Amino acid sequence: MEMIAGPVHRAFPIGDASRIGEARRHACSLADGMGWDEVDSGRLALVVTELASNLLRHARQGRLLVAAQPAAGEIELVSIDEGPGVANLAQCMGDGFSTGGTPGTGLGAVKRLSQDFDIHSSVPEGTVAVARVRKNGAPRPGRGQAIEVAGLCLPAPGETACGDAWAACLDGGRAAVTVADGLGHGPDAAKASQAAMQEFEDEPFIDLKTGLERAHGALRTTRGAAVCSMRLDAAEAALRGAGAGNVVARVISGAHDRSMLTQHGTVGVQMRRVEEVAAAWPPHALVVIHSDGIETRWTPRLLLPVLGRDPTLVAAILMRDHCRGRDDATVVVLRRKE
Repeated sequence: MEMIAGPVHRAFPIGDASRIGEARRHACSLADGMGWDEVDSGRLALVVTELASNLLRHARQGRLLVAAQPAAGEIELVSIDEGPGVANLAQCMGDGFSTGGTPGTGLGAVKRLSQDFDIHSSVPEGTVAVARVRKNGAPRPGRGQAIEVAGLCLPAPGETACGDAWAACLDGGRAAVTVADGLGHGPDAAKASQAAMQEFEDEPFIDLKTGLERAHGALRTTRGAAVCSMRLDAAEAALRGAGAGNVVARVISGAHDRSMLTQHGTVGVQMRRVEEVAAAWPPHALVVIHSDGIETRWTPRLLLPVLGRDPTLVAAILMRDHCRGRDDATVVVLRRKE
């Protein structure tokens, strides 16, 4: 089994050149904390500089999200902007195409220097890109797993502690995942959501009813949280979910859209008898789970161009277009591997 503790991303709005250096120093500080050498840290610094420079020179409302995943030995960088978009991505990825004055040679350099890279752009909506840089020799996470999971988790504006949290466990063709949204935001909300994560990580594949009841007891000393837990089975093309509060799950594809709403209540405060919901998991369908920092009224058409792509692109598009901007916000996406 492979346990994934969803990291909290730090957002750097790239409004001037000083923010490029700030993002680079932060990323390299995370790498230093994981024991990276100068060569790996230098490679990471180039990727950060190139992505952030592209945002400064060519994008509107550009942000670079940075997070460390120590268990995987990697730093994840997510570039998000609100336009104008790129009409010819192939040209931008080609050798010799440069944003001008940067250490690399355009997005092609980012792809070469990163272990994982994916990008999507539409005109005039904008561009989202994800790059993961791992310490030299570190294995790629998720090898041997039939399901892929990724997520973005951002604190509320002005907060450093995030009241949202998520975690997943992969076991071949099975996956268990939990998303928690502590009431309010800040350190007290984070305490509640982290208590929910601890219960999940102790026994990730325990039956949903027992798991939520245990979380309810564990969170009684906190302010409580909205929680959604799911179990996915790729071989059976099925999933089950349960929870309390306003964390929403949807199963979407080009021909399928099913919402799985949790019951009213707050884990740790007041919760009804746990009711489990089952649903089909059609081929090529994504499972999207998000906290109420994301608007619920989004159309699946928004995500159709990236259904078969890196799940982080899906999370980034929802974060860009439907983040409420006044609370913690989390999007977790699961898909079968091709």
